[in-house]
Amino acid sequence: MSSKGNAFSNKILHSLQRVLRWFIPGLGVKRWVLVVLAGTTLLGIGLAVLVLDVYRNAPETWWLPVLSYLSLRFLDRTLRVIIFGGLGLALVVYGLIRLNRALIRPLLKPGQPMVEKIEDYRRRERGPKIVALGGGHGLATLLHGLKAHTRNLTAIVTVTDEGGSSGELRRSTGILPPGDIRNCLTALSDDEALIGQIFQYRFTSGTGLEGHSLGNLFLTAMADLTGSFEEAVAEAGRVLAVQGKVLPATLHDVRLKADIVAPDSTKRVHVKGETSVVETVGKVHHVWLEPDNPKAFPPAIQAILGADLIVVGPGSLYTSLLPNLLVPEIGQAIQSSKALKFYVCNVATQEGETDGYSGGDHIHAIEQHLSGHIFDLIVCNNRCQGELIEGIEYVTMEQEIEDEYALYQAPLADDLTPWRHNGGKLAEVILDLYYERTGPLANGGKPET
Repeated sequence: MSSKGNAFSNKILHSLQRVLRWFIPGLGVKRWVLVVLAGTTLLGIGLAVLVLDVYRNAPETWWLPVLSYLSLRFLDRTLRVIIFGGLGLALVVYGLIRLNRALIRPLLKPGQPMVEKIEDYRRRERGPKIVALGGGHGLATLLHGLKAHTRNLTAIVTVTDEGGSSGELRRSTGILPPGDIRNCLTALSDDEALIGQIFQYRFTSGTGLEGHSLGNLFLTAMADLTGSFEEAVAEAGRVLAVQGKVLPATLHDVRLKADIVAPDSTKRVHVKGETSVVETVGKVHHVWLEPDNPKAFPPAIQAILGADLIVVGPGSLYTSLLPNLLVPEIGQAIQSSKALKFYVCNVATQEGETDGYSGGDHIHAIEQHLSGHIFDLIVCNNRCQGELIEGIEYVTMEQEIEDEYALYQAPLADDLTPWRHNGGKLAEVILDLYYERTGPLANGGKPET
């Protein structure tokens, strides 16, 4: 037998073994399968009695069987059909209900109603295809809110981080920085309260472990075992049962570079590395990637081109958002995509990066680097209350921006950390704005009747 024939035979044998595993003792499945089969048999007998009785008494004229069933013999024949058919139907329904419970109940959390779980799953499954670009805590906050509305989420994450645990692992192992990707995986986890916290656990002591998070080490180990960073991220997503996908913007080892204008001077200082951009005193004039033309991760391009909605931000302007947009194919795909494109402006400035920036400064910086107008709508917080961390201030939007963009402002800041967004509020606003522009009332349409 040829190698193709052996492969086909092995595939069939493997499929048969997988089917037979359903009949392993102790699964609680066989009994309900037998109940469904018994019910189906009785239902078939009832239908057979009806068909045979009609056939046996069928005259040449088609309407006589109707009169026959209206005769005194109707009751006796109908009882046989009802007994067999009714009992069979009851067994089929009961068996299917118990079979579903046996299959689904172990997957539910204690006390979680099965119907509500299925309903919620189907509702989110029909949600819009959303691509969110960024990094850091801002992107994770957005994803945490959006996953309650749709399962069709794709996070495209920057890979220029050089600080903390991610930077150390990047320098020592050559892996792409896992920190921002870890945050996004955790935010999209189906069990964020437990497994997500474990994934985020950071060692506070131990030689070689101090300062590292368990998730970063896990991704590093998976990259070594699978031989690729993208496969490591995919495997981590399966472990965490993420509600969507997390993709790096590029698989190339890219570095962030910047020209920074020193205070009270026109002299530009050239710096390399994300950490240097934040720590160097002065105003960022321009940032770029090295190498300057890295190839984008193909699934990221596919997600952007197939999206219904693209959301850029919130996140650090120069170290989270622009590193994604500066991957040439990413920027081109966003401009080519037919999806709606929203920009979510940060609640507050970031010390050492966007000191003194207004909302318009954020938008114009992106336009300057991408050489064009790409957003359909700007979303901005207008609740400037609460004490901020020293060195930062609220970002406000100038009135002039409304002449250039559609602008929506709402109270989106978190009550406990007012320098950040509330993920739930932000997600609701984004979905409302999306449906407002794509629903039956969009573009002057009439409501469905």
